[in-house]
Amino acid sequence: MRPEILFPLFKDVTSLKGVGARTAELISKVAGPHIIDLLWHLPTDIIDRRYRPKIAEARPDTIATITLRITKHYPPFNKRSPYKVVGMDDTGAMNLVFFRARSDYLNKVLPENETRIVSGKVERFGDTLQMTHPDHIGTEDEIDTMSKVEPVYPLTAGLSLKVLGKAMSAALEIPKPLPEWQDGPLMKREKWPAWHEALHAVHAPESEAELSPVTPARRRLAYDELLSNQLALALVRAHMKRSKGLSLVGDGTLRKKVLAALPFELTNAQKLAIDEVDADLAAEHRMLRLLQGDVGSGKTVVALMAMLSAVEAGGQAVLMAPTEILARQHHATLTQMAEPAGLQPLLLTGRERGKNRDGLLEKLETGAARLAVGTHALFQDDVAYKDLRVAVIDEQHRFGVHQRLTLASKGRAVDVLVMTATPIPRTLMLTAYGDMDVSRLMEKPAGRQPVTTALISNERLDEVVAAVKRATGSGARVYWVCPLIEESETSDMAAAEARYDHLKSIFGERVGLVHGRLKGAEKDAVMTAFKDGAIDILVATTVIEVGVDVPEATVMVIEHAVRFGLAQLHQLRGRIGRGSGKSTCLLLHAGHIGETAKARLTTMRETDDGFVIAEKDLELRGAGELLGTRQSGLPEFRLADITEHADLLPIARDDAELILRNDPELESERGQALRQLLYLFERDAAIRYLRSG
Repeated sequence: MRPEILFPLFKDVTSLKGVGARTAELISKVAGPHIIDLLWHLPTDIIDRRYRPKIAEARPDTIATITLRITKHYPPFNKRSPYKVVGMDDTGAMNLVFFRARSDYLNKVLPENETRIVSGKVERFGDTLQMTHPDHIGTEDEIDTMSKVEPVYPLTAGLSLKVLGKAMSAALEIPKPLPEWQDGPLMKREKWPAWHEALHAVHAPESEAELSPVTPARRRLAYDELLSNQLALALVRAHMKRSKGLSLVGDGTLRKKVLAALPFELTNAQKLAIDEVDADLAAEHRMLRLLQGDVGSGKTVVALMAMLSAVEAGGQAVLMAPTEILARQHHATLTQMAEPAGLQPLLLTGRERGKNRDGLLEKLETGAARLAVGTHALFQDDVAYKDLRVAVIDEQHRFGVHQRLTLASKGRAVDVLVMTATPIPRTLMLTAYGDMDVSRLMEKPAGRQPVTTALISNERLDEVVAAVKRATGSGARVYWVCPLIEESETSDMAAAEARYDHLKSIFGERVGLVHGRLKGAEKDAVMTAFKDGAIDILVATTVIEVGVDVPEATVMVIEHAVRFGLAQLHQLRGRIGRGSGKSTCLLLHAGHIGETAKARLTTMRETDDGFVIAEKDLELRGAGELLGTRQSGLPEFRLADITEHADLLPIARDDAELILRNDPELESERGQALRQLLYLFERDAAIRYLRSG
């Protein structure tokens, strides 16, 4: 249960004075539906209203707060003319200008022969100074509240700064000081204010410098968020470690047969990863390990070794992939690799129906099937296993922490190995995978050819087509990627279809097209035709599925390469260079490209190390865009900026570990305060893992 002191913060913004349903909907769009969401919505700029000149001294094109006496109203002659109000002080006169204004309202707020304060942008119109639609109008008593620094917040269409500012002022009156959850010496060293003080400080910047993410107040709040994240992950991890595992040790017979039949030698990185996985399997607690390897680093072999250990120990093992096409591919690869050990993996996807599906489920339930490969279908409610011991999940970033835990519930203490081909920068590893142990495959298997990458201007498209012609003439296959951007999906689709038609006019029926609107079966049919060589050129709008393996594909053309992030470009390029032939990736761009885009494309040309690329991508784009946070299972931070606050992450991780080592149930005084922190950042799920939670 959320502590009572936090209840007011989780009320809807409609409970704030002056916030109706329409305004609440707009606030929800930019910040979120609750008061706490509004408080996490930080200003990005300021308007300084402290400049209080006399009329004659007011500088045009500046924001000024001016005291004047209203002398005369001049209503408009027609609807198109403005309404003018003249104000004076002892140095001169200025006009206040209003369009489509009601005269009764203006007479009320600016009565003749009375003194008023106006604040807004001063402009020169001919010889006269004027202020069009002042931002604020008030009486002399309000001079101090008006001549101050005003924070500027990100807005959305229909939501004005005035309305949001009022809601924010009301919201800031709600939080009460909370018991301190941060470590005293750390706060002293970093000169951090208390939480309540920091929250008010970030919403009241007095200068541009105070908007910086490195101010003590901003760093304090960022650290609160990072600590809540690390503490939540550490609790999940402790829960996994606490849940009794079963020691799993195979006799090595099946593994020996498979390894002897492999046409290549394992790399040192693969051998080390297998040892780490074996140690986890043999331990008394459950395994939760991330196997992170760049495109083509040989993760599947490591995964198969873990699966074979389960079978040798009398249990079952499954491998789950995010899409059907990938599941089928893994099935084909594992079937080939497991054959020398006399094993035939079963395949289960959403496509299996009726009797066929019933037959497969029976094999899993009786234990007749020792190895299985599939999609989410493997973990649906009606799927039961005789003795599931190891689950391997491919392409982790589609699965969040919760899915990781539900997967493991299909057997007794299932050991989980997660594979990802998306190299993730170390800082992000901590935020998304703090609950997992990590093995990294840093070497490429022998025989993988480096891919030559070139940047080419769109103007040389004819040369590109000629090069593709030469390549297909000598048996190569080609990916031609057209990016798809959400806002203009139709026009991009049209561009891809136009490119497909253009290439078809040159290459005839040897060209195929895949895009997001194709049904699964149609997409699979085109991909299979490309894989089998029935078509030579595949035009794709969607990012071609991660992991799709066509060794004959040695050329990739990427149009509008600047629209992709570095990690995406690297993923795409990883689709080629999988066979023994030399491979080439051509990045097409419009004539002139910006500095960031140039840095991105140059990095692609200079390195094929996914880990170097991932770090560079983080530096150039920030965490939010990196893997497309929404579908990535990466946490979305509101106050912490991974690029600006990277140094705080390891501190938060060590702090979380130390806290749980000394106070595993968060029962001490600080522990109780930390529970409030977890609730504040909506990490409620993690609190359930406290035995006394």
